[in-house]
Amino acid sequence: MDKLAIIGGRPLYGEIPISGAKNSALKVMAASLLCEEALTLTNVPRLADVDMLLRLLEQHGVEAMFEGSTLSLTAGTITSTEAPYDLVRKMRASFNVLGPLLAREGKAKVSLPGGCAIGARPVDLHLKALEAMGAKIELDEGYVFAEAPGGLKGAVVSLPFVSVGATEHTMLAAVLAKGATTIENAAREPEITDLANCLNAMGAKVSNAGQATITIEGVDRLHGASHAVLPDRIETGAYVMAVGATGGELTLTGTDASLLGAALPVLEEAGLIIENGENMLRVKQPRERCKAVNIVTQPFPGFPTDLQAQFMALMTTADGVSTIKETIFENRFMHAPELSRMGAKISVDGQTATVRGVERLKGAPVMATDLRASMSLVIAGLCAEGQTMVNRVYHLDRGFERLEEKLQNCGALIERVKD
Repeated sequence: MDKLAIIGGRPLYGEIPISGAKNSALKVMAASLLCEEALTLTNVPRLADVDMLLRLLEQHGVEAMFEGSTLSLTAGTITSTEAPYDLVRKMRASFNVLGPLLAREGKAKVSLPGGCAIGARPVDLHLKALEAMGAKIELDEGYVFAEAPGGLKGAVVSLPFVSVGATEHTMLAAVLAKGATTIENAAREPEITDLANCLNAMGAKVSNAGQATITIEGVDRLHGASHAVLPDRIETGAYVMAVGATGGELTLTGTDASLLGAALPVLEEAGLIIENGENMLRVKQPRERCKAVNIVTQPFPGFPTDLQAQFMALMTTADGVSTIKETIFENRFMHAPELSRMGAKISVDGQTATVRGVERLKGAPVMATDLRASMSLVIAGLCAEGQTMVNRVYHLDRGFERLEEKLQNCGALIERVKD
């Protein structure tokens, strides 16, 4: 199992190209199942999760061609409506093939999903949305059996709490339903708007994506299209925080500061200078240490839960005491004990972590527990004194494209070590 060896204490200077958003790429890839013609996606990151979903789509009969960051997907004929356990268990986003298969073929058998160990994240909201559109669903031996022989029908889907996955899944199913579907209390993340833009390019009629109420007018069929995946806001935020921890100055290309939502003013309050330009942003750390800032994770446009771990790493060496309240996922402070191994002073009480900033972390062997926690350990290692060895790098390979290369090009001493 690969590891990352990091010698810390070096500021970052240079330019980093931001990749396409993994969380968006996976959902627009699933949209390829909805039509017979080719869906061409650009700015697709080459990640383990993308490759995993690609294998699942090919199992359903999708013909794929991947060149550089351009991915062409053609689902001329659906050869299988079953998504087996061995493919779905490794990644939660694989479950989103259920809606498109059901909408197009009238039936599907999909394994219940797996993914990062950061909480239960049940799929009941997904299934209730499909049932509201007329699907008959049974659960048996870890599989979802869904049927809609007469096709799905438009419905009002009122989510009891904001759910990105349920919003996206409902959109993917509703575009071919008969009549109009309204999603109330919908998620507002940029990835929701990106999926809507892709679906509309394919001939769907999705309105008000990015708002609390989304309307989808079902159409008889979709057609092929081209779509550019939006920049990865989590990767953007992670590299901004890396500069905050190490010092220096980075230019992040192919992205936009507005994607950071509430994280942007928080990082500026911490002392970072962030300048937004055309298709880029520049971040500088003029202070010796960041200022401690309190955050509460919230659905977009609030502070994103997917940047909470990285922000905690930044706060470990901040001047003062910060509190971090996690309201989205339970069990998402598993990186705190690992950061403590490096000398961080962190106490956790339920949903709240209190971080007392220290002047410097010290390198240590640490264990990554999930994708975002992995990046927090990298940030900590970059600013720590001595060597940090990050174990379980496969988590990082799921969500950060060419991580070592990008950091090495900016002066970081980081390399992959093979066991």
